[in-house]
Amino acid sequence: MKKRVIVALGHRALGTTMPEQMEAVKKSAVTIADLVEAGYQVAITHSNAPQVGMIHTALNEFAKQHEDYTAAPMSVCSAMSQGYIGYDLQNRIREELLNRGIFRTVSTVLTQVIVDPYDEAFYTPTKVLGRYMNAEEANIERKKGNYVVEEPGKGYRRIVSAPNPVSIVEIDAIRALLDANQIVIACGGGGIPVLQQDNHLKGASAVIEKDLAAGKLAEETDADQLIILTSVEKVKINMGRPEEEDLGEITISQAKEYMEAGHFGVYNMLPKFSASVNFIEGREGRSALITSFDKLGEALKGKTGTVIR
Repeated sequence: MKKRVIVALGHRALGTTMPEQMEAVKKSAVTIADLVEAGYQVAITHSNAPQVGMIHTALNEFAKQHEDYTAAPMSVCSAMSQGYIGYDLQNRIREELLNRGIFRTVSTVLTQVIVDPYDEAFYTPTKVLGRYMNAEEANIERKKGNYVVEEPGKGYRRIVSAPNPVSIVEIDAIRALLDANQIVIACGGGGIPVLQQDNHLKGASAVIEKDLAAGKLAEETDADQLIILTSVEKVKINMGRPEEEDLGEITISQAKEYMEAGHFGVYNMLPKFSASVNFIEGREGRSALITSFDKLGEALKGKTGTVIR
């Protein structure tokens, strides 16, 4: 059996603007092709923060100028970001594989992720996105039931909730593609958050933490390893102190201790460790690897990176 891995691509692997993304995905494609060539079954998820913010801003600005158009809800913006990031990724990965003589389909699955309507995150929104607004525009947003936060000297911006992923709607399709040894891009940007109302799925005004969705994808596809690519070669504890230390290979127990001791930022490393621990605890033999994009090859050989077992 081939080793099944879920790869979570961070911001560095995608860039911020469209031209940056076009260049960044070329490098990402090489990394993914290396894994495929080495015999791994691969599913990919990715961040989308700059992209979904750009889409949200563009569509809402358009609606302001054209009264016959309505502003786009967050769920639609998330779906659009999945589509165009997936488009760039799948084409570049396909091209890189063909250049190596590897014939393999690469597919993007537009993925919805069910969230709990009673998740406490809905009461404490944390994710800021979109353009800056003046006080009048911010008031209009509040009347719609949206949350707004002020940044002194800059203006107001939308702030949305980040609920935990409960289950992946299209998981059967993703599993089928992986079982057929295809490359899958899924749960982009954490997936499109939806609320289940009987047989109806209603888009939620929220975003899902990408790393937690990656962990859920790894769990529901019964992967062997979760690979989270970020901006650092190894995770550090005691950051900025004399006793600062790089983490190499650690146990789940150690990971939990570091989390409880507050070594990791709530919006940075903590979700990566939470996703990793939850995934590994689901079955024996699983592991998680956190490292930088350019060090993955060395990390897979055990030469660097932070590994949790």
